[in-house]
Amino acid sequence: MTPSGGADRIDGCATDDAGQTYLKARVRAAPEDGKANAALEALLAKALGVAKSKVKVARGATARLKAVEIEGVSDTEIAAFLATMEKR
Repeated sequence: MTPSGGADRIDGCATDDAGQTYLKARVRAAPEDGKANAALEALLAKALGVAKSKVKVARGATARLKAVEIEGVSDTEIAAFLATMEKR
């Protein structure tokens, strides 16, 4: 995630050297007091159609690469979402 990125948006997917796929996202919020993480949670919740309270940064609170937990969305739905993001 890129904080202070000028817009709240998901820019697509990328793959790291280990072959792991991840979302590329940016948020307007600054990386202070958890504001950028909260903005990321809200962005993902909106994109997936779930309540903000269902999305939480689980690991990487102070890192650019984060792991998130999403309640109420099946693995199939997440796979479909990632597939649409890979096309960007």
